[in-house]
Amino acid sequence: MRPRAGEGAAPLAGTRSGPTHVGHGYDDTRPAHGRSKRPLDPGFGLPSKSIYSSVTMDLSSKKVLVTGAARGIGATVARDLAARGARLALVGLEPDGLAALARELGPGHTWAEADVTDGAALEAAVASSDRALGGLDVVVANAGIASFGTVRTIDPDAFARTVDVNLTGVFRTVRATLPHLIESRGYVLIVSSLAALVPTMGFSAYGSSKAGAEAFADALRIEVARHGVSVGCAHMSWIDTDMVRDAERELSAFRTMRERLPWPLNSTTSVAACSAAFVRAIERRSRRVNVPRAIGLNHWIRPVVHSRLVDTVMARDAGNVLPRLEAEITALGRSVSEKVAALRPGRGG
Repeated sequence: MRPRAGEGAAPLAGTRSGPTHVGHGYDDTRPAHGRSKRPLDPGFGLPSKSIYSSVTMDLSSKKVLVTGAARGIGATVARDLAARGARLALVGLEPDGLAALARELGPGHTWAEADVTDGAALEAAVASSDRALGGLDVVVANAGIASFGTVRTIDPDAFARTVDVNLTGVFRTVRATLPHLIESRGYVLIVSSLAALVPTMGFSAYGSSKAGAEAFADALRIEVARHGVSVGCAHMSWIDTDMVRDAERELSAFRTMRERLPWPLNSTTSVAACSAAFVRAIERRSRRVNVPRAIGLNHWIRPVVHSRLVDTVMARDAGNVLPRLEAEITALGRSVSEKVAALRPGRGG
């Protein structure tokens, strides 16, 4: 789809000079001939603080692109960033919702309808956002969908679609915005999930795609460090979004599986709290953000979670609920939520 400028989102006047990132691994001294862009070298040929930073980014006037921005986490993050003075480019599939949010945020923000599974449309949306805002400092690769069903029963097209949105869509988003982030020495936050860290029986498409997004973020972080770009990866447990509520409403087996999980794997976090964590991560150019914070423990106990013992326990517990899940999905007649099914095939955002 061709990107369209949001109502009241005319391009803003201003220069295209990159933002000042004091303390983010670059020499910010200003000799007579201008600012030096030479990386500070701490030794061993490694760029200082280009991957990690303890310096808080001032979000005032920063230009931020958010995918999946029409609702849920994406919309709330956009509101919270705008409240801190950031200027937003809202990208997604629901033009009415995007336009309404842009109007709500006020002058200085823009929106574009684009599908993260369509590289040409996404490139056009990024170009439109760049023209409207005068560059990009931060990208939040948030667009994502969920599908459900065991490997034996899931619709193969739903599995492929989930991976295309949640993993390949992240790649397309980063690929399209990376030149702008290199120019501004910016930050990209890739939204993964707790599902990347634990077995996701009955939801293997979602877990696989989110594990891939985490691996992509880890590789990207090293690749762009020399350019002064920082990369963060978000891992969330259950967030009170349409995605989770729809699955709980339509699948009682899903509710049962959630209830059997130990804390904090069974906890639900509000969208507002999740957004606040994302905003803190952007301000700090964080390497990881865990929502809730206790989820961070799973990074350290992965060998235990993926051990033969845990496999045995989970297989025993799943023996009763998985057949029920398969039966409910068969009766439902689809492997995605009603909202996702309403989108045109192959689309995500």
